[in-house]
Amino acid sequence: MAKIIHETTRKMSQLCRKIVQVDVRWGVLQRVSFVGHFFRFIWNRLVVCSVGKPSRYRKLPLRDSSSATATTVDDSFLTATNCGYDSDSDLVNLKISLLGDCHIGKTTFVIKYVGNEQEQRSLQMEGLNLMDKTLSVQGARISFRIWDVAGDKRSLDQIPLACKDAVAVLIMFDLTSRCTLNNVVRWYGEARKWNQTAIPVLIGTKFDDFVRLPPDVQWTIVTQARAYAKAMKATLFFSSATHNINVNKIFKFIMAKLFNLPWTVERNLTVGEPIIDF
Repeated sequence: MAKIIHETTRKMSQLCRKIVQVDVRWGVLQRVSFVGHFFRFIWNRLVVCSVGKPSRYRKLPLRDSSSATATTVDDSFLTATNCGYDSDSDLVNLKISLLGDCHIGKTTFVIKYVGNEQEQRSLQMEGLNLMDKTLSVQGARISFRIWDVAGDKRSLDQIPLACKDAVAVLIMFDLTSRCTLNNVVRWYGEARKWNQTAIPVLIGTKFDDFVRLPPDVQWTIVTQARAYAKAMKATLFFSSATHNINVNKIFKFIMAKLFNLPWTVERNLTVGEPIIDF
């Protein structure tokens, strides 16, 4: 009898130890689960705070390129709309930087593109002039935010701010001033320090004055400008804000490059005419 009681007691002790072990394991699992949920909650909050609201970009619908009505970057494709500096979730902002020497017509060039009304709404800071133009592209609203950097030495500190995150960098020079053409190499180098991916565009201004120069001088400037553009892997445009030569065309070219749209403009290498080289 005593033996039976002793055996029963031993089995009961083993059962109690197993129960205690199960309780301990269950408690550990509960604590681990709680800690896991807690850290998962903290991680999710950190991700939300660090990422913020995601940007929304609209894919531009393209028609069949083989069709006779294929989408091209023309006046019917780009429609100007009212613009402002207020945030808009349906608006795609594209930053463009303008660099070049003083007194070469950069600001006049931008005003010709955005219009006098928008120029009056521009934001001016020391060494910077910001202007907007919003376009409707097949239902998508695209806003060019143009950062015009003054060309004096005091404005050099603004280049990092102007070039960072820009989709295109316009390097400009005066077609009637050889020294401003020589300086485009320095401006290009400064831009590439802060932005390696922006589309480079080399622009000669004041074409209306350029055509009055002797033909041999014109040929020399055209040759040098084309060589610089090739070295920069940039597209070259000769323009005139006074007569609106190639001003709108330059921004249509940028739009075509960014959204892979058909580009129908042909190269023009004839000296005495507005050069387009790409």
